[in-house]
This record gives sequence, structure tokens and C-alpha cells, in this order.
Amino acid sequence: MEQHHILVVDDDREIVEAIAIYLKKENYLIYRAYDGLEAMEQLAAHDDIHLILMDIMMPKLDGIKATLRIREQRNIPIILVSAKSEDVDKILGLELGADDYITKPFNPLELAARVKSQLRRYTRLGTLAGSTETVLRAGGLELQLETKTLTVDGEPVRLTPIEYRIVELLMKNQGRVFSIDEIYEKVWNEPSFSPENTVSVHIRRIREKIEINPKEPRYLKVVWGIGYKMEKQ
Repeated sequence: MEQHHILVVDDDREIVEAIAIYLKKENYLIYRAYDGLEAMEQLAAHDDIHLILMDIMMPKLDGIKATLRIREQRNIPIILVSAKSEDVDKILGLELGADDYITKPFNPLELAARVKSQLRRYTRLGTLAGSTETVLRAGGLELQLETKTLTVDGEPVRLTPIEYRIVELLMKNQGRVFSIDEIYEKVWNEPSFSPENTVSVHIRRIREKIEINPKEPRYLKVVWGIGYKMEKQ
């Protein structure tokens, strides 16, 4: 069984060590960084990092800016960890490419479960039930299931792991409307508890990447009061 490598980033060294202790019990190898710049250095030095747990409020380079930089280079899962619980911080992090968000103080069991869930999705991209085709098409969209890549009118589009799974789910079921709860449960693989903000932020990011005019989408459409669908082309 492959051992996963996790980068833990926080300016509070005690929190880094506490998280490391929790995750080592799950047989993860831990890298450490104490600000966003160190996180970028660790990523440059280690191409075997599978997931990042990152605090938001840090010196030199905060977690939000670091997430933005990382997303320009890598698509590995990022879980933001912060003492702040306001929705605005959560939404901003998700909009910039984070995959999940957990607030301090956190339950060690919940943290381990979220890490395991993100790693499972990252390493199993393309395993949602549905079509057995290796290429899915909808108009100018083309999703290569083997390489986990999306092109729009021939141009490659960079998706985060969560964005990929949402697109895959909808493209495998073109024309079918999925409620927010259904999308959350199928993509996050856990029961939905007030998932509106989380799902809608990811949908908005996907639209910005695949639509010529995100406000008048051709592909990813909302069915008011019900949910979202990938329009049949």
C-alpha cells in the first residue's frame, strides 16, 4: 500500500507537531513548513507530496496567497485550517482552489477523516459510476478519463480534484439535474450538511474556466430550485 506524504503548514509549531502526531498514527509521512514561502520551498523540493494542510493566517505568505500560487503549478488537494469560522474566509479559500476547510479547534478524528477522504478522491479520480467510455464530450468540452484532463474547444483547462469530479459526474449524466445535496454526497462521498456554499463556489469556479460568458452558461446550467446539470449538446 502506497504511503501518502502530507505537507503541514502553520506558523504555530505546536500545532504542526500535534497534527503530525495525529497523522503519523495513520501511517502518513509528514513534511513541515511554518509559513507560505516555506510551503512553496517544500513543494519545489518534494514532488511526492500528495496533500497540503495549511493555515490561513501566517507571516511572509499567508495561506490564501500560497493556495493561489500552488494552484498555478499543482492540483494536489489543499485543506485550509484556520481559527476563523466566518463563511467569507471559507468561500475565499474555496474560490482560490482549496478543496476543503476545517476550523480550529478541530477533532483529530475529523481531521484524519477529511485527509483520508481527500486522498481517496485524488487517487481515484475518474471512478464515479456511470459511462465506461474513456472520452466524454459535450459540445466543445472534451474530458479524457484516462489522463483526467479537460479541454474546451481544444484548449486545456486546469481543474482541481474536486472540480474534476463535479465535471465528470455531470458529463457522465448529461441532461440529468443533480441537487446540491446529491452533488455533495457523490463528489465529497459523505453526508451533506448545509453544502450550499461549498458546492456553489466550485460550480462558479468551473463556469469561469469552461464558459465564454459564465453569467450566461452554455454548458453548466442551474435549474432554479432544483440543482445543476450539464446541458446536452
